[in-house]
Amino acid sequence: MIQRDSMTQREWGKAIALGLINGILLAVIMVTLKKSGLSPMPAPLGLAFADTISGRHLPLPIGLLFHLAYVTFWSVVFVALFRPHLTFARAAMLAAGLWIFALIVFVPIVGWGMLGLKVGPQIILGLFITHSLFCIFVWGLCRVFFPQPGHHATGISGQT
Repeated sequence: MIQRDSMTQREWGKAIALGLINGILLAVIMVTLKKSGLSPMPAPLGLAFADTISGRHLPLPIGLLFHLAYVTFWSVVFVALFRPHLTFARAAMLAAGLWIFALIVFVPIVGWGMLGLKVGPQIILGLFITHSLFCIFVWGLCRVFFPQPGHHATGISGQT
């Protein structure tokens, strides 16, 4: 069910804060994995995209800003579209759509080939994991920022 009434200024602020926190959490995980050598990606996708559109290599903070803007935008869209029904199932559908979009649009743009197969199949799994984390974080943060009356903060049912 898509929310049709407008959000208050406070709700917009909460949605933006939720998106920023989501983006920061994901960035910390991705940078940690990259620095430890565990990331399947040749570079963070946000940085690879920023490099591609600028035509030169940029520092990691610029890529992180692209990442933060993208994650914040989609987190806010999730809240704006589905409030007050911010369910895990809806978060999973958004994350799955964004995962597919990344694989067929962003990955080829940065030169990794369709689905990342020019680099290797690990790109598919790496992006699946990061988008799964996006799903979990956006849903969990929604439960904190937009608690639903009569619902508890535990459980992962699609009815929450």
